[in-house]
Amino acid sequence: MSWTERQQTMLLAMGLRVWQPKVGSSAQGLAAGTAASAAAGSVEGSISVARAAGDFVASAAARVAPADLAKGADPTPAAGAAPSAPVVPSIAVAASAAAPAALALAPMARQRGDIAAMEWSELRQAVAACTACGLCASRTQPVFGSGALRAHWLVVGEAPGEAEDLQGLPFVGRPGELLAHMLSALGLTQAESGTDESPEQRVFVVNTVKCRPPKNRNPGAEELAACEPFLLRQIELLKPRIILALGPFAIRALLRSDEPIGKLRGRLHSYQGVPVVVSYHPAYLLRQPLEKARAWEDLCLAAETAERAA
Repeated sequence: MSWTERQQTMLLAMGLRVWQPKVGSSAQGLAAGTAASAAAGSVEGSISVARAAGDFVASAAARVAPADLAKGADPTPAAGAAPSAPVVPSIAVAASAAAPAALALAPMARQRGDIAAMEWSELRQAVAACTACGLCASRTQPVFGSGALRAHWLVVGEAPGEAEDLQGLPFVGRPGELLAHMLSALGLTQAESGTDESPEQRVFVVNTVKCRPPKNRNPGAEELAACEPFLLRQIELLKPRIILALGPFAIRALLRSDEPIGKLRGRLHSYQGVPVVVSYHPAYLLRQPLEKARAWEDLCLAAETAERAA
């Protein structure tokens, strides 16, 4: 017996390695399902076989002690031993990296759908309770964002640092002071309320990732993806006239670009129809003060763009 071409394609699409089962109770059951699917010749039959394979992979992997795999031990039984059920090593190894995509996509889609319908208070609570990635285990508190909710300016940074993690606010410490001075030079304020400034003069500030990565390391792709629905909803609720993206990870999240900032700055980009101006992160400017002149040019470009949009 061998897999049909259609079944192999289906298994590969689910991230499962194509394999030939040995003779055994579980393998015979799977072979029976394969024969039934081939006889039916339908897509539904192929899907059921792929699901059966996924179940078999999960059960096989569950019989292998994680500690043994971590030590590089061979998961096959010793000679003469009588295992309770057949274990195929190649499947057990593949299972750790091949959690069926179809099972993971549905909860993720539901979560994104829920976030997309949230208002500000619900969104803040969702960020505070988020456990979508491993950063929740080491954070002191998440950093939702700060500023006026009727601001025409949105400043997007990267990931919280130690001071931000402790205070729960973005852009604090020396980088925050530098950003505040730069925005103030344009007549802009990050104050949430209690001032006379109009929305054109108000700024809302957020980070791309809401929780601090340990030891201030760069955020990983999984962490960026986990926070993306929150950032997208913040932009949808705020409806900014201009977005200022500071640093490579803010640029990657908004523009899907890994190009150097020097090649992206000095011109307008767009995110969901909102103009985006790229510039250097204030922390970088503290290390490279000669770049402050270029950062000021970027702020002026953003101010001109926001004024035209108004």
